[in-house]
Amino acid sequence: QIQHNIQTTDNTGTAKGKASAINNFDNMPIALQLAQKARATINPNPVSRLYRSVVKELPRVLSIYDIDLPLSEARSSIRAQFEKYGNVKDERVVDMLVEKGYMDLEETLLQHKQRSHLLRNLSLNTEMLGSIRKRLTADSTIDEQFARGY
Repeated sequence: QIQHNIQTTDNTGTAKGKASAINNFDNMPIALQLAQKARATINPNPVSRLYRSVVKELPRVLSIYDIDLPLSEARSSIRAQFEKYGNVKDERVVDMLVEKGYMDLEETLLQHKQRSHLLRNLSLNTEMLGSIRKRLTADSTIDEQFARGY
């Protein structure tokens, strides 16, 4: 841990030296610890480190958001999202995507997302049942059309 000496004054106006710890991982939430530790370490392949972090937290995310999805299917969805950017070769773009991935993981673990956002990402853009249910087809009954306001 990095120690810095900070000068503070007490009620009498005399300066006192106080050591404070920067990068103290003990006081921050676990989700923020992931990104801080990942940024602090030098890794020859940051994409694989991000992938491992996401897959490691996947069971917890599925239980937090009460998503009834098999773990293998969720892993394959995550893998497909990583493979979507597999052809990116520019190091700056890769670094930006890795940072964005860590931010996305933090937001998910801190529950800043809604369940529907995760379902949209994990379902590989398959259509949600709610939107199918609301559609009117050519053979819809008059009661269905009336209920929808047509």
